Amino acid sequence: MAEPQAARAARKTRVGMVVSDKMQKTVVVEVVTTGRHPLYRKIVRHSRRFKAHDEAGEAHLGDKVLIAETRPLSRDKRWRVAQVLERAR
Repeated sequence: MAEPQAARAARKTRVGMVVSDKMQKTVVVEVVTTGRHPLYRKIVRHSRRFKAHDEAGEAHLGDKVLIAETRPLSRDKRWRVAQVLERAR
């Protein structure tokens, strides 16, 4: 039996920049996070790239997008574009 919506955990979301839109219905989104180095305590930037499903093809190179976790759609695509937050100039 299906669980009610409230019981299921909220899906993870990330905000990142589209760095590639050359594939059909897929964009590559780079998410940059900052954290402290464990020994030197300096703030360092970590970047990670996610492939996200973009059914309508609305996200383009340089756009700032919100991506949400989803079921596996292909070998390395587990995210979808939830919203385009800011268009590239």
